Amino acid sequence: MRSTAKITAAALVAGALALGLSACGSSGSDAGTSSKDDRKAAKDASAPLVVAASPTPHAQILDYVRDHLAKSAGLDLQVKEFSDYVLPNTATEQGQVDANFFQHKPYLDDFNKKNGTHLVAVADVELEPLGVYSHKITALSALKDGASVAVPNDTTNEARALDLLAANGLITLKSGTGQTATPADVTSNPRHLKFKELEAAQLPRSLGDVDAGVINGNYAIEGGLSPVKDALVLEKAQGNPYANILVVKQGQESDPRVQKLVRLLNSPQVEQYIKDTFKGAVIPAFGTPAA
Repeated sequence: MRSTAKITAAALVAGALALGLSACGSSGSDAGTSSKDDRKAAKDASAPLVVAASPTPHAQILDYVRDHLAKSAGLDLQVKEFSDYVLPNTATEQGQVDANFFQHKPYLDDFNKKNGTHLVAVADVELEPLGVYSHKITALSALKDGASVAVPNDTTNEARALDLLAANGLITLKSGTGQTATPADVTSNPRHLKFKELEAAQLPRSLGDVDAGVINGNYAIEGGLSPVKDALVLEKAQGNPYANILVVKQGQESDPRVQKLVRLLNSPQVEQYIKDTFKGAVIPAFGTPAA
């Protein structure tokens, strides 16, 4: 990835020098500058747009756009897969890729704060909803006093899990905890639920040991669960702050290639692809990210 970036940078520098010499040799400096800017803008608009993404579902969605929609829209889309949640952001910040698609806005905001990066969200695309699952009950109302409930142990998803339980009347959370809530912030627990904090990927396997578990959509599918059929309740997509987003470095929001990709990612074709492919484990959540 770095070698490619260096080669590309060298080519751009050489091109810039050639354009500069051509401009100097023209009879009118204003006309030469205008022509140079026009050529650069045309080149930029047709240059490949390189997007970093995690494999599932983000790269899959981008691959669909590349293979079925991008060419007719005049977009040369290239997808680079990353398996962690740090490198896509650092690569975008450093200009090694043009954009990324793997995270939700609370994670992006926290990343910018901790790392001094300048990344911005340009479009909501999809939501991987948390759901409550159980092998022992068929409705939340059947949870007994003292029931055990497994929740993810990472900060973002634990708060989401508790929010989902609170939204369904099982607990009340301390005001102002927002996206950092933990079991310590539960102020009302009328059924005396006992929370078991586990790594998110382990939650599907834990269902035999607890009365219920709050599980991410992607892990639910991997564990043989159907979010649409098996979840007792699911997060709602509308207004959900955890929608996964397309991200660029600040200042690149108006790049015409980025705007083309935004339109394609929020298109009816992508909506149908997400519904058909992921069967409720991923939900279309199109729109402009919240400030």
